[in-house]
This record gives sequence, structure tokens and C-alpha cells, in this order.
Amino acid sequence: QVQLVESGGGLVQAGGSLRLSCAVSGRTFSNYAMGWFRQAPGKEREFVATISRNGEATRYSDSVKGRFTISRDNAKNTVYLQMNSLKSEDTAAYYCAARRVVITTTTYTTPGGYEYWGQGTQVTVSS
Repeated sequence: QVQLVESGGGLVQAGGSLRLSCAVSGRTFSNYAMGWFRQAPGKEREFVATISRNGEATRYSDSVKGRFTISRDNAKNTVYLQMNSLKSEDTAAYYCAARRVVITTTTYTTPGGYEYWGQGTQVTVSS
């Protein structure tokens, strides 16, 4: 079993920055592709960013490209989401997710591609 715990959410003004962290335990972290998703009230969960198990491949949704950066530290079993130039429409609960993969550059952009999920951390951007 894999456990994921997000942290770093909070209240920030528009234009500000936050860095989310997701600590992973229970299995060999470097065997997992990781993703960040978000869900606003009344909306479906949407893809934000994903990173391959070796960190060499990343993908972003169009809505965050150029503002958010996903990264990972396999020595610390942690994946990060650096969020800059935040907008009110970024307000949501943010979830990290993990999927065991064989190919080192595999990434997933759909929720169904992931096996394990964290409980989420709330990000609120005030305008």
C-alpha cells in the first residue's frame, strides 16, 4: 500500500505563489509516476501536472502551463508543485496521485490512470 500526504495549501492573494508537497511512503517512490489534480466545488477533478518516475518527463494542463512547475526528489520521496502567478480560478482542493510504472518516462494525465491518491490540500486564491 502507498500512502500520500499533501501539504502546503493555504490562502494567498492573486499573483502570489505557493508550493505544494506530497510525501509518499509505503513503496519505492522512484517506481511511481506522479500527478497533481485539482477539484473545485461542483466541478469534476481535473488534471494539473504529471511527472515521470525519473523526473525527465513532465506534462501540464494548458491552464497552468508556464505558471506551475512539477518536480520530484526521489531521495526524499516527495513530489512538489510550485505554483506562481496564482489566479482566483486556481482555487480548488489539490490532490497528488501515484501510479506504479515500468517505463521511466511514462506519465498520465487522467485520474483513471492512477492507483493511489492523497486526501488533498486546499488552495484558495483571493482576488
